[in-house]
Amino acid sequence: MPKKAKPAGTGKEEGPGPCKQLKVEVAGGPSTLNFDSPSGLFESLISPIKTETFFKEFWEQKPLLIQRDDPALATYYQSLFKLLDLKSLCSRGMYYGRDINVCRCVNGKKKVLNKDGKVHFLQLRKDFDQKRATIQFHQPQRFKDELWRIQEKLECYFGSLVGSNVYITPAGSQGLPPHYDDVEVFILQLEGEKHWRLYHPTVPLAREYSVEAEDRIGRPAHEFTLKPGDLLYFPRGTIHQADTPPGLAHSTHVTISTYQNNSWGDFLLDTISGLVFDTAKEDLAFRAGIPRQLLLQVETTAVATRRLSAFLRKLADRLEGTSELLSADMKKDFVTNRLPPYCVGDGAELSTPGGQLPRLDSTVRLQFKDHIVLTVGPDQDRSDETQEKMVYIYHSLKNRRETHMMGNEETESHGLRFPLSHVDALKQIWNSSAISVKDLRLTTDEEKESLVLSLWTECLIQVV
Repeated sequence: MPKKAKPAGTGKEEGPGPCKQLKVEVAGGPSTLNFDSPSGLFESLISPIKTETFFKEFWEQKPLLIQRDDPALATYYQSLFKLLDLKSLCSRGMYYGRDINVCRCVNGKKKVLNKDGKVHFLQLRKDFDQKRATIQFHQPQRFKDELWRIQEKLECYFGSLVGSNVYITPAGSQGLPPHYDDVEVFILQLEGEKHWRLYHPTVPLAREYSVEAEDRIGRPAHEFTLKPGDLLYFPRGTIHQADTPPGLAHSTHVTISTYQNNSWGDFLLDTISGLVFDTAKEDLAFRAGIPRQLLLQVETTAVATRRLSAFLRKLADRLEGTSELLSADMKKDFVTNRLPPYCVGDGAELSTPGGQLPRLDSTVRLQFKDHIVLTVGPDQDRSDETQEKMVYIYHSLKNRRETHMMGNEETESHGLRFPLSHVDALKQIWNSSAISVKDLRLTTDEEKESLVLSLWTECLIQVV
C-alpha cells in the first residue's frame, strides 16, 4: 500500500485499485551519502524514511518509492555510472554474456542480441541506437569505485552479499518482460527517466527468478516514473517491468540487490547438519540403523514418520539449550565471496601488517571487524570418528574485487584456524574495544603471544 510522508487525506491505506502510487516526496534531502558507518550509509540511502520504519513497514512486505527534488544528489547519482562510461570500460576488455548483455523485450519475451566474444563499443552503441536495445552491465562495482564503496558498506550492514547491475535503455524501449526476482531490490535512477509498473506477487518472497506472462498478472498495483536521485525498493517476488518513455533521453539505473538464499529456511539447512552430527555422537538412538528396505518403499511408513518426528523434537530440545550453532557453509560462503574493504591506493593496509608488533604486555584491538567471521567446525584435515572441533576465522581483506558476484570465477577463503581451547580468548578480543594480551583466557603466555601474532600477521588486530 502507498505511504506518504505527509498524507493528503486521512492517512489510511487505500483499497484495491489500479496504478496506485507509493511515494515519499523529499525537497532538499541529503546531497551525499554518509559513509561513516554501515548503518549511516543505509540511513542516508533511504532518507527521509527512518531505518526502524523501513524494516517494520516495508522490508519483505511492500514497495517503497522515494522521489527527491535534490539536484546535488541527482548529480551524485549520475556520477555512479553513465552511458559514456561504457567506452572506457570496453577498452579494458569486456565480453558478451560475462560482462554485458544486450537485449530487448519483444511481444512479452526477452530477445537477447549478444554477439560473440569481446564487446566493441561502436557495435554496442549501434545496437543501442538502431535496435533500441537495452545494455545490461553486470556487477559494475568491479570497476566503479563509488559503487564498490556503497556495496561494501551495505554488505557490512546486511551481513549478506550485495550485487548490482546497470541497465541503460533508449527512449521508447523496454529491455525485460514482466518478471520477479529472488533478491531484495534497491533501484537508484542515475540518468533520464524510467516508467515502472509493479504488480502484486504470485510468489511472495520468491526463491527463484521467473518471467510472468502479461495476461496472468492483471493491472499494475503501482505505476510511476523515476527521475535522477529517486530510489525505489521492492521485496523479492514483486512482479515488475520498466520502460523508457518515448521522446526523452535514454535511461540509466543501477539495481542493487541482496538477501539471495538468506532466509530462515536456508539458515536451518545450513545449521541442522552440524546439530545432527553433534547429537548423534551422544545419542545412541540417532546412530541406530533405519528399518530394512525403508529406502525401497514408495511412501514413507508411519513408523518412520513417527521416529523422524521424535528425532526433530529431540533436536529442538537440544537447540533450546545451546548458543553454539555450527554454520556449515553460509558464514564461510559470505565472507569468501564478498567485497574487500574499500580503500584508496594499493590496499597495502589489507595485506601487510603495520604498526607495532604485539607482545605479552601489549593492548590490542580488532580491526576490520565487519569483514571477519568466527565459526566453530570440525577439523577439516581429519575425517575419523574422533574428529575434533576447531575455531575458524575467515576474512575478506584479501578478496579480489574483480571477481565479486561473478559466479563461475574461482574464489578462495582466507583466514586462520585455532584449537577449540582458544575460543574464549578470541571472543574476548571480539567483544572488547581493546584488551591486554596478558588478560586473554589461555593457559600459557606463549599461547597468548602466538594467538595475537597470528591475528596481527593477517592484519586483523593492531596494537593500541
